[in-house]
Formats: sequence, structure tokens, C-alpha cells
Amino acid sequence: MMSVKERIEKKLRTVFQPESLQVVDESHLHAGHAGARPGGETHFRVSVASIAFAGKSRVERHRMVNSALAEELAASVHALAIHASAPDEGQPN
Repeated sequence: MMSVKERIEKKLRTVFQPESLQVVDESHLHAGHAGARPGGETHFRVSVASIAFAGKSRVERHRMVNSALAEELAASVHALAIHASAPDEGQPN
């Protein structure tokens, strides 16, 4: 059985064929907060660079990622921080 992180990575790779992808489970930073569960896998940070995001606004990019991960967001993922960019835009600092 795949972890939530592995499912997120697999879906984002399949949908966006990214040049770079980083998925970080930050659940440990939210222990005791709303949405946190024992065992974690509830809070994630995603950084993805794909040509699919070229010419799209930040809101459109977030909607695209949220749509790709709709199943996870409806079930186990409480929070998802997203940085989505086109490959030529660079990564966040």
C-alpha cells in the first residue's frame, strides 16, 4: 500500500510530467492542530515545475493541482501548500 506522499507524487508525475517535483510531509509541524491525526500524512508542501503551468495564473495552477489531488484532499489530506511554476520560472526561495 502506498503512503499518501507516494500517491501525491505518482498523481502529480502522471498528470503534469514535471521537470521537478518535491513533496514534503509537514504533518509533524502541525501535531495537535486542527486536521492533524496520529500517524501524520495530513499536511503537505508541494513544489512542482511543469510546462503545463506555462501561461497560467497562480490561481489556475493551484486549481489544476487541487483537481489532480481531489481524492486525497477529500479524504486524508487536511492542508496542501502549493508552489506551481513553469520550468523557466525557477523554484521558490
